[in-house]
Amino acid sequence: MKYLVRITPIALDDAEEFYLWISQDSPVNGANWFNGLLAAIDTLASMPHRCPIAPEKEIVGQEIRYLLYSKRYRILFGIEGNAVIIYHIRHTSQEWMTREEFLRQPYGNIENIEPEK
Repeated sequence: MKYLVRITPIALDDAEEFYLWISQDSPVNGANWFNGLLAAIDTLASMPHRCPIAPEKEIVGQEIRYLLYSKRYRILFGIEGNAVIIYHIRHTSQEWMTREEFLRQPYGNIENIEPEK
């Protein structure tokens, strides 16, 4: 089964912040990091259940999974029907996502990554 991958505006903001931070030292590294992030997210279109359950599951009260990217970034997501929803991108040194952060997720204008057919 192929899943539709949807990225929340907050997750896009997270990614942009990391991109800008990395790009301060090297614009090339920033671009490579961002393109690699999108490629990693795209892999969630197939077998998202392969990823472990995140500790945030207990805090949020619903199943949250994560995909580790570049050994330092956690892509936090949920699976809703045939869609994977990316909630946040977090550096491993950051605090866990809180219930308040999860509940304020805007679900309008979510970006889609279409699965390959």
